[in-house]
Amino acid sequence: MLKIRLSRVGAKKQPSYRIVVADARAPRDGRFVERIGFYNPRTDPPTVEINEERALYWLSKGAQPTDAVAAMLQKRGTLERLERLKRGEDLQTLLREAGVAPATSAAETTEAAA
Repeated sequence: MLKIRLSRVGAKKQPSYRIVVADARAPRDGRFVERIGFYNPRTDPPTVEINEERALYWLSKGAQPTDAVAAMLQKRGTLERLERLKRGEDLQTLLREAGVAPATSAAETTEAAA
């Protein structure tokens, strides 16, 4: 089972976290599948940066967020957008609403260049 969780980085007494998709059996700071964002609790207000497109992708594939990450996703509205994606809304529309520029595929890039 895949989990979306925090992985600690940073010096002693100066924590910073990566938001990663990892196997549930992997160690906290160990092997992960993909890094999708970061969280810095030491800034005022705390800095949270999450790649919305990749978060929606992994959530739709069945990855389970931990409580801390679920709270961050809830605050940003990602979990609500996931429900709308499951109901059939277009991913591109949801990403535009989140303020994320959708990634263009290689096929779309070559068509635009032609």
